[in-house]
Amino acid sequence: MTDHEQQQPAPTRGKILDALTRAERATFTRPAPKSATAQVKYLLTRMKNSTKDLAERLGVSRRTVERYRAGQIKTPQKKLQAALVEETESEWQPQVRAQARERAATSGGMHVECTAYFGFTANGSSDDGRERFISTPIAPAYAAQILQLQEQGATDDDLHPIVAEAITESYFTEWGTRAAGLRADFTHVSSLNIQF
Repeated sequence: MTDHEQQQPAPTRGKILDALTRAERATFTRPAPKSATAQVKYLLTRMKNSTKDLAERLGVSRRTVERYRAGQIKTPQKKLQAALVEETESEWQPQVRAQARERAATSGGMHVECTAYFGFTANGSSDDGRERFISTPIAPAYAAQILQLQEQGATDDDLHPIVAEAITESYFTEWGTRAAGLRADFTHVSSLNIQF
């Protein structure tokens, strides 16, 4: 392993992907299991009762999974607790999540709230960018693009231009009724919230 490979930071999820995940989870109609025992039992049902597969997914031993299932251990360490919550919520209510995504992509669109640095380009001139808080709906066509790219494994960098275009369309050009040719880019996103 080279020095360069050793110094590379672990990949992190970006703000857009995190916001999409939170938006999906906000559509849950029932709360996900909270106790470690209930989470392990639920995950085992999703993995066809394979303690080996669940142990690999959580990064623990098979015996640890069996102990949680039996209720012999009830309080996981922080790393395992975070993994249990993440894995449980990522599997919880798949039909509800799919319906919410379908609704956003076909009729409802999304609503975006973000605080970011926005810069503009229009017809050969430019405005100095500045940090703004923007709250705006996104059309279903853009929502469909964003969700499709997310399913295909897109990164935050891949999603940024589409989200910027969607915000430009709805907020700055008001669906093409003003500021023709305006293009807005956003960087330095300090907060981002998406709702389906």
